[in-house]
Amino acid sequence: MFEYDAPYYFAGLPFTARQVPRKLAWLLGRGQIRQVLKGVYVDVRIPDTLELRVAAARLVVPEGAVVCGRTAAWIHGIDTTALGSEEFVSVHWTRESVETVEIEGLRLTSPVATAVELAMRLPRPFALSAVDAFLRTGMADRSALRAASAAYEERPGHHQSQDILRYADRRAASPGESWLRLRLIDAGFGVPELQLRVDGADRVYRLDLGYPEGTVDGRRLGLEYDSDQWHSGPRAERRDEKRRTQLEALGWHVIGVRRTDLWGSYPALELAVGAFLCQHPRLPRRW
Repeated sequence: MFEYDAPYYFAGLPFTARQVPRKLAWLLGRGQIRQVLKGVYVDVRIPDTLELRVAAARLVVPEGAVVCGRTAAWIHGIDTTALGSEEFVSVHWTRESVETVEIEGLRLTSPVATAVELAMRLPRPFALSAVDAFLRTGMADRSALRAASAAYEERPGHHQSQDILRYADRRAASPGESWLRLRLIDAGFGVPELQLRVDGADRVYRLDLGYPEGTVDGRRLGLEYDSDQWHSGPRAERRDEKRRTQLEALGWHVIGVRRTDLWGSYPALELAVGAFLCQHPRLPRRW
């Protein structure tokens, strides 16, 4: 018997390596397994834990290598949405001398080293959302990131990393808020305030970000990222409309922004904000 004919088992059922593609499709279709890392699958009954992520990486990372990049960020607990447009994380590893930590016997770049690398290498919107996420976890702070980035001064991407670290903010509560903030900064509107508190008659409101200085008509501008998960459907839309009507009465004009507004090709967002702030946006868009 050839080595590749040795049986694999899932739920007690044997199959050979030659049957893997067909079996994977069958098991995925039946909802019995899920993909946790590109090329690595697990029984759906197994919870997503640090131990699972480390075990998955061990299956595909060469012996003696150091896990880095998006894979290291994923193991450190950063949401894949903040790391790129791909649903599942690819495997990244290095043999270079870098600052490392060890988790469950697996060597990977430290949170600070990982955040600096992503600030240099990811596309700008994902670079910012990744660094914001690291700051939000408390595993890294901005001063430590700036100090660590000095060692990469001659490396490609260093200029971008300095730009990203200048605007990174732990108060961003989601990747969408990070992307929205970068769009406003790129358009020349200045850095918006984050997590704005608005006191109402009987409740306190929180706005994702905005410009609290009064404009020509005395109103202030707030913007909110409306994710599909929490802001879809008639009930959610009625709730959002009621809330924004209440904020309007308190002197705030609120613009709700969807993912399609951020990633579409037309600069409708910049034009709407520019019209309210009486500023010409800086165009064309950078991303």
